[in-house]
Amino acid sequence: MTTEERARFDASLEEEEARLALAEMVYQARTAAGLTQTALAERVGSKQSVISAIENGSQQPTVATLRRIARAVDRHLTIELAAAS
Repeated sequence: MTTEERARFDASLEEEEARLALAEMVYQARTAAGLTQTALAERVGSKQSVISAIENGSQQPTVATLRRIARAVDRHLTIELAAAS
């Protein structure tokens, strides 16, 4: 693997890990609130299939959607740009 190929691989891996972490975060917030995917979708103004896609990592939600999800589960959305380690 060339250096360039490795860099692309690492970037793709990092993006996938972020997508799955986000999916897990939404799932955890929904279940902690005691909501089904359908109930969350109704509160968010979306479809159950969209919530499912977010939770399984196949769809990355917009910031606006994350904000609506946070409100629907009585949480606040916080976005941070942390220093690289």
